[in-house]
Amino acid sequence: MTLQELLANAKTEKEARYEILLKHINNGVKIVDIDTTYIDAAVEIGEGTTIYPCTYIHKDVKIGKSCSVGPFAYIRPGSTIGDNVKIGDFVEVKNANIGDGTKISHLTYIGDADVGKRVNFGCGTVIVNYDGKSKYRSTVEDDAFVGCNTNLVSPVTVKKGAYIAAGSTITDEVPEGALAIARERQITKEGWIDKRK
Repeated sequence: MTLQELLANAKTEKEARYEILLKHINNGVKIVDIDTTYIDAAVEIGEGTTIYPCTYIHKDVKIGKSCSVGPFAYIRPGSTIGDNVKIGDFVEVKNANIGDGTKISHLTYIGDADVGKRVNFGCGTVIVNYDGKSKYRSTVEDDAFVGCNTNLVSPVTVKKGAYIAAGSTITDEVPEGALAIARERQITKEGWIDKRK
């Protein structure tokens, strides 16, 4: 391939990408930066949704109305996102259903999961869906609150209105309205540095 052929291909691909973005803009989607937004042709996005820079949305994805996606978001195939959902910066969603009004604000991975309405995911949450051999699904029901730096080890269910304390690794079902705390207690060893010298 020559440099001229490479540039011609890049121009054609960029024009096709802009056509897809223009379709969404004409349907009432706000795209903040067309040069850094990549949306597959088969994606559906509802009116009033904003797509922030450096966002990649794969095929077989549906996003509802009045959502906020990005910046630096990665929405992978098999994902359905409801209305009024926040998918923030450095969030990855894969093969997941996200209910209306849910907030996944930043630095979080939601893979192979069914998430209800009005769920709040704290920063650094990971749905641990792969054990090295098989993938498993987890469920987080309506109005659950998942604290920062939480691991949900699939398959696991967090019931309606349950809370998970920050820093927890959850391996068992969390009952409706319960608080789950799954972490070791802090141990402080006074003078440890001086003894080490």
